[in-house]
Amino acid sequence: MNETSAAAGRPPYRGPGNGETLAGPARPPAPRAAKNMAWVPGGSFLMGSADFYPEERPVRRAEAGGFWMDEHPVTVAQFRRFVKATGYTTVAERPLDPGQYPGADPALLHPGSLVFCQPDGRVDLRDFTQWWRYVPGASWRHPAGPGSTLDGLDRHPVTHVAAEDADAYAAWAGKRLPTEAEWELAARGGLDGAIFTWGDDPAPHGRVMANTWHGEFPWQDLKTGRWHRTTPVGSFPPNGFGLYDMAGNVWEWTSDYFAARPAAGAAGGCCAPAGPQATSARDSLVPGEPGEHIPRRVIKGGSHLCAPNYCLRYRPAARQGETVDTSTGHLGFRCIMRENDEERDVR
Repeated sequence: MNETSAAAGRPPYRGPGNGETLAGPARPPAPRAAKNMAWVPGGSFLMGSADFYPEERPVRRAEAGGFWMDEHPVTVAQFRRFVKATGYTTVAERPLDPGQYPGADPALLHPGSLVFCQPDGRVDLRDFTQWWRYVPGASWRHPAGPGSTLDGLDRHPVTHVAAEDADAYAAWAGKRLPTEAEWELAARGGLDGAIFTWGDDPAPHGRVMANTWHGEFPWQDLKTGRWHRTTPVGSFPPNGFGLYDMAGNVWEWTSDYFAARPAAGAAGGCCAPAGPQATSARDSLVPGEPGEHIPRRVIKGGSHLCAPNYCLRYRPAARQGETVDTSTGHLGFRCIMRENDEERDVR
């Protein structure tokens, strides 16, 4: 849909400090493990959107208590420290069990992950296989496949992490993944009801505010500069809570399951939710779809591959369901903690 029409009737721009700040408790003293984390005051806010995709409906009033959140997605350098300390092996690096993938081509049952492969020209946007490839050997260590390295990427978000990998890192750090409501509250940065994390204007005063796709997705890349996929964390302005990359760069895992069945009375669509999220892993299964037996979790935030002509999801309300075993080159995570969460000095 047209972004300008979606914002009709609203001020042309509401940026951090110019919108209504959510009410919440005063910021508590930072716990020891909250280094490089920002305080998100709890409060009530409008969750979802009626203006974009069906799975974001309905708009509803939600509440969350205050918490600390990583200022930016977990980086390659941070994830490397975790792996070095624990010897952890990610899902993308483990042998595949043929029993979990009935009917799959045996030639593809090798450890690997999904890598974006830019086509040479326009393709059918209904067929994601035109730009995604399962690449054996791709992982967080080799983000573009065998032979690729992490040189120069220490400050980039770690990618090719499945939900289990994100949970494992969070447990090691004495933190946890946010719920969908916590993530959306944090992404809004105090601007209740705004379209983007920074306000309603997609590019206030002509300024690019997030790492998203420039050009016609997926074939036309009009970005300038060095980085054409992920960018170093903190490359764009923070939101009102001091959080970076809450829009674009990489999608982020949450702890909530994604509801597969439409809510009663909700507008039609393949992904309309039965309420804010599914209540169990079973509720998130999608019979008849690829990976129908694999639970799905909510991912938030959009990525560097999001574009208005295909996936205008670099907004707080945007949401998708992702199978928990999936890892890709545009999916990462960040953690939160509350005052009563276990503290571990791992930094």
